[in-house]
Amino acid sequence: MHQSIEHLIELALAEDIGAGDITTDNLIQTDKKAEAVIIAKEPIVVAGLNIAKRVFLKLDSNAIFLPLTKEGDAVEAKEYICKINAELKALLTGERTALNFLQKLSGIATNVRSYVRLLQDKKIKLLDTRKTTPGWRIAEKYAARTGGATNHRFGLFDGILIKDNHIKAAGSIAGAINIIRKKTSHFLKIEAEASDLIQVSQAVEAGADIIMLDNMKPDMIKDAVKIINKRVLIEVSGGINHSNLNEFAIPGIDFISSGALIHSARFVDISMDIC
Repeated sequence: MHQSIEHLIELALAEDIGAGDITTDNLIQTDKKAEAVIIAKEPIVVAGLNIAKRVFLKLDSNAIFLPLTKEGDAVEAKEYICKINAELKALLTGERTALNFLQKLSGIATNVRSYVRLLQDKKIKLLDTRKTTPGWRIAEKYAARTGGATNHRFGLFDGILIKDNHIKAAGSIAGAINIIRKKTSHFLKIEAEASDLIQVSQAVEAGADIIMLDNMKPDMIKDAVKIINKRVLIEVSGGINHSNLNEFAIPGIDFISSGALIHSARFVDISMDIC
C-alpha cells in the first residue's frame, strides 16, 4: 500500500484513539476474538476494502479480513461487504476509522459510477481533477478510478497544463506553449486551457496536443469543435455536474473533467455489526 495511505490510516487512528479508547479499554479486559461483518445499508459501489483491512491489521496484526465483494462491485442494501475476525478490542476501536474510509471512498465510487452510466453510449472519457481533499488525493483518485473514471494528472509533476494564469504570466497562449515546448521533453504532451474561440485558434496554431475548453457554454463548445476539426484532443471542463453532464457530452470532444466527481460525493451508508 502506498506510503501516503499508510500515513493517512495512522493519522486517522491517532486522531480517534488519542491517549486510548477509554470505553473499550475499560469494558474489554481480555484478548478475546470475535467476528464482525460490514454491511451496505443502501445500493453502493464498493471502494476502500484494502484500506479498511489495514486499519484492523494495525490494531491486531493477526486479524483476518475476508472480502465478500470486490473493489468496484455494485452491491445492494443489506448486502455483506466483508467479514473480519480479530480481537474484539481491535474491532470496537477500529470500527469508526474503517467505516469512515469505506463510506467516503465508496461514496466517491458510487457518485462516479452514476456519471459513467450517463456517458456509456458516448465515446467520451470521464476525468477527475485535482480538486481533492489535502492529503487524500491518492485515495480519492483511486476511488474515482474504481467507479469508472480515468485519472487526470495526479499533481503538478506529471502533466503539463497551461492554465489562465500561466497564459497571463507568459503574455499569450502561444507564448506559453512555445516556452514550454522548448524547455520540456518532446515526449510530453502539452495541454492548454482556452476560454474563448480566439484562444482555441491560437492554441491549435501554436501546437497544443490537447485543448481544455474551460467554462464554455455548449453552443461555444460546438463552435470550438468545428474550429479544431480533429487536429487535437479536446477536454471540456468547468461547472459540469450530474445534472448538466449530458448538455456537455457533445460529439467531437474526447474528455469531460469534473471536480464534482470527488468534491460533491457524499458518505454512503455502511455499518459494522459484531456477530
